Amino acid sequence: MSEKERQSGEQERLGASNSSEPVLPTVNPASEKPAAPSNDLHPAVYIATWISLSSSIIIFNKWILDTAGFRFPIVLTTWHLAFATLMTQILARFTTVLDSRKKVPMTGKIYLRAIVPIGLMFSLSLICGNLTYLYLSVSFIQMLKATTPVAVLIASWIFGVAPVNLKTLGNVSFIVIGVMIASYGELQFVLIGFLYQLGGIVFEATRLVMVQRLLSSAEFKMDPLVSLYYFAPACAIMNGLVSLFVEIPRMTLQDVANVGYFTLLVNAMIAFLLNVSVVFLIGKTSSLVMTLSGVLKDILLVLASMLIFQDPVSPLQFFGYSIALGGLVYYKLGADKLKENLGGAQRAWAEYGANHPALRKVIIFGGVLFTVFLLLGGVASSGYVPDNVSDAAAKQFGSWTGTGGS
Repeated sequence: MSEKERQSGEQERLGASNSSEPVLPTVNPASEKPAAPSNDLHPAVYIATWISLSSSIIIFNKWILDTAGFRFPIVLTTWHLAFATLMTQILARFTTVLDSRKKVPMTGKIYLRAIVPIGLMFSLSLICGNLTYLYLSVSFIQMLKATTPVAVLIASWIFGVAPVNLKTLGNVSFIVIGVMIASYGELQFVLIGFLYQLGGIVFEATRLVMVQRLLSSAEFKMDPLVSLYYFAPACAIMNGLVSLFVEIPRMTLQDVANVGYFTLLVNAMIAFLLNVSVVFLIGKTSSLVMTLSGVLKDILLVLASMLIFQDPVSPLQFFGYSIALGGLVYYKLGADKLKENLGGAQRAWAEYGANHPALRKVIIFGGVLFTVFLLLGGVASSGYVPDNVSDAAAKQFGSWTGTGGS
């Protein structure tokens, strides 16, 4: 047997013996296992929570300051900020929620130079915002708040954060026009309340631009809860000093007791939870979802104020507010993004109609019916329909139904 044949035989025997041994896998089996299902909640839960808390605190504040007769808005704001200070300090010491604050190079000098001025604007915006509840309806306040992006844009130009852009100014002009129409149609217009709300918007816009300048440095990146950790103590002290001279001298413990200590505690808790919900909302949703959620919240607040406080809203206000909301969405999303999302919505609506034609008809009919009743309710509560006309309509309806109009 030649050397070559002997080597060939040995290789065949080795190959046979190796084939009987177990072969190591080339891929890690663990990596092929399906990923464990995520425990995160659906984004709709975060959106619904934020809308509920944001709407609740606005209606709650209006009820306390107006309906319940606790006409001390600065004291209420101070209480909110003091409670927020206490809660953020507890979270910082006993949880990891605020651990990101350790990355912020905060010193006493930076705090006085950056945080305190922002806190001052924050305090003034909150004071003016709560004072407005004493004079204006919740629905009209929400309509006026639609101009906040316009104020922020102008403030950013004044502070040099963004260059002047007349095209952008033209885009936001629809918001201003819509709010002007809504203001003209307001049936319970009070000038002092309007000026307070205007001041609150200016202070809030200034605060947002100052925060934008502060956060332009990567080392000062803060989520809303960390921001509250730094701002709340300064704001509570400033508001407390103002209330000490303005409201506390004429306030008694009976005023607090009339509202209820537990009521004020729940009110402060909702205000704090709103800030917590914002942190989760930002982390779980996109800018588009946040914009549309804000618009939905404003619409629901207007409807809620009509139902809860019987605030009259005229058809002219509905028309003006619709223009303002449309301008707000256009400004925040831009024409290209808006077209892209509208196209996607149209395709989804067409697909839904093809799969559920009966349900789509029901939705359309319900939407039209709801709009008609909403407009008729606005006309009825606006006082535009004279009593003799409404009485005649009631009698006519009674003759049709056989009730005699009684």
